Amino acid sequence: MTSCTVARINHDALKHNLARVRGLAPKSKVMSVVKAEGYGHGALQTARTLADSDGFAVARMGEGVSLRKGGVDAPIIVLSGFFYRDDPAICRQYQLQPVIHCAHQLQLVCQDKGRDPVDVWLKVDSGMHRAGFDPDDVEEALRALRVTPGVGKISLMTHFSSADDLDDTATGQQIECFNATVKGFKLECSLANSAGVMGWPESHAEWVRPGLMLYGASPLKGQSAEELGLRPVMTLESTLIDRREFNRGESVGYGKTWQCPEAMPIGLIECGYGDGYPRVLSQQAEVLVGGHRAKIIGRVSMDMISIDLRGLPEVSAGDPVILWGEGLPIEEIAAAAGTISYELMTKVTTRVMGDRG
Repeated sequence: MTSCTVARINHDALKHNLARVRGLAPKSKVMSVVKAEGYGHGALQTARTLADSDGFAVARMGEGVSLRKGGVDAPIIVLSGFFYRDDPAICRQYQLQPVIHCAHQLQLVCQDKGRDPVDVWLKVDSGMHRAGFDPDDVEEALRALRVTPGVGKISLMTHFSSADDLDDTATGQQIECFNATVKGFKLECSLANSAGVMGWPESHAEWVRPGLMLYGASPLKGQSAEELGLRPVMTLESTLIDRREFNRGESVGYGKTWQCPEAMPIGLIECGYGDGYPRVLSQQAEVLVGGHRAKIIGRVSMDMISIDLRGLPEVSAGDPVILWGEGLPIEEIAAAAGTISYELMTKVTTRVMGDRG
């Protein structure tokens, strides 16, 4: 038996969003970010769909190894780098490009005795203050990498803290800091994440690193994905499995947290936090049922959600339900949950996604 609930992935939308990146940054190579199982969409299948990318970025070495074993032969950059003595050899074996962002990683790569060179990225902390070398230490770190036999091509990278806010001056300051730091090194650079691609063209450099925008969600505050020319890739779908009538005062769901204000119809959806739909959305969000908006009532449970069907006499069991995606922006649902689109995407569970490879 199959579930009514499924996360449907629109691969044409993925290709459209990659084309949008190309249009915005035509002079830059594109490093498509497929970390965290392709933001919950399936890393390997996403990489196959985005095969026109110039490279891919993952967070951890295991993610990169999985892509290589899956047949991806494009450059793969490991954004978190490595942390153990044997890791440079693994990078060499699978041709992964680690990001070096701290003294410990620099020491590991410089002590590695491997002869085949590993291409690396050196991360500059231009102001986010999470990871990366202080600008004053970058030249020394580069010098150490350049004299290490096991190091091949060296590139430079930084990451923005606030690029989603076009009114925040921090991004401009970070761009200035990075450019001043790397001036004269004549190395390929990468600054722009999705927000940088869309809102800060001066940050495009040789490489851009789109993530969220590839999956059809807006990376900019106050602007919807549709306004930015992006198409949603994941649509979380289900089915209305029942329609029932209840009297005024009768409660709905666990804890009796919601009572009917009048005699009214209630709909039941097969979906819940066991599928990745947040419990915090209880009585806070709407769904699309049969193309109509309906509000969630009562508590979101592990497997089911109740909705208010007043004013929707045409809706009946068997009608399709959209929890987010086409017709119901994920940004709206994320805002109702007090979170961001990234978290909703990556928390969709395996029983909805199935085999994401």
